[in-house]
Amino acid sequence: MLDSLSLLILVLIFVAAAAVVWVAGIMLSNTTDVLSTRLGLGEALGGLTFLAIATNLPEIAITSSAALSDNLGVATGNILGGIAIQTVVLVVLDAFGVRGSHPLTYRAASLVLVLEGTLVIAVLTVAVMGTQLPPSLVFERVAPGGLLIATLWVIGIYLLGKARTDLPWQEKGEAPGGQEAPHGHSKAQKDLEARSKGISTARATLVFAVAAIITLMVGVVLEQSGSAIAKQIGMSGVLFGSTVLAAATALPEVSTGLTSVKLGDYKLSVSDIFGGNAFLPVLFLLASLLSGRAVLPQAQNTDLYLTGLGILLTTVYLYGLIFRPRRRFLRMGIDSLTVLILYALGLAGLVAVAQG
Repeated sequence: MLDSLSLLILVLIFVAAAAVVWVAGIMLSNTTDVLSTRLGLGEALGGLTFLAIATNLPEIAITSSAALSDNLGVATGNILGGIAIQTVVLVVLDAFGVRGSHPLTYRAASLVLVLEGTLVIAVLTVAVMGTQLPPSLVFERVAPGGLLIATLWVIGIYLLGKARTDLPWQEKGEAPGGQEAPHGHSKAQKDLEARSKGISTARATLVFAVAAIITLMVGVVLEQSGSAIAKQIGMSGVLFGSTVLAAATALPEVSTGLTSVKLGDYKLSVSDIFGGNAFLPVLFLLASLLSGRAVLPQAQNTDLYLTGLGILLTTVYLYGLIFRPRRRFLRMGIDSLTVLILYALGLAGLVAVAQG
């Protein structure tokens, strides 16, 4: 139905849907923090799983819609492009959120965050391996690549939960001179603010449910209007999904990340980005279940290129977390500046790959 609309109407629909996802995503993030605090979910496996699913509902909706409509190129591009662009969100947080003379990775430095970034690289590596498997290798609508990614993610989340409470390192892997308040303290602060406003757990649950439903519904509109726009302007669905669509679904991360940074919870802001990026490839399993096809073996050159870009950008921040640069250039650390340059070059290369 959307294919018959004019380009202007489609753009207006897409922008409106992106705005709704932005607002609903912020509501989801805030209520998720309140509920995780009140329900005592903490850093346990169930809590981290709940947080990952809740904060990635736009991507879940887009992947589901694309898989059901057999538009797997958009789904794959959104997942892999989303990882690259959400990593760039850290550049925004560093440049516009962090105050003082030290950059984001100096303040957020922690071995747990290094482990989270390593998990991102691990699942992306398995994704690349999955692209080389035969497309016919599907059993009961489950492809081995997606299943292995999901299994690896669950194991990684379990180990991260243990690392936050029982890491056998001095000071539990925390760097001196970094964030003074404990990791995730902004969640408790949000809960205190909610209590001061008289927001009960039942009301927070209701807001969460409504925001989740809205996000899922509007996510479908984003995917369908985005696909229609890509067709009309002669842009491949993969390229559109990995750039414009991925940027639209990353808007809530920008807002919530800025809030965490301004509250001095630098570790949480980085953890949310790495955690979301580690979860996104799990959606290949969802896409396989809904479409009945092995998604990863159908990946194109642009998908593999985006996977490499995501690994590269993550690696830069891992070095930043370990070396902890002190100086800021153009209001950001040298690692953020490097990521920004690499992403700009990466987009230019992506266009070349898509046209090649």
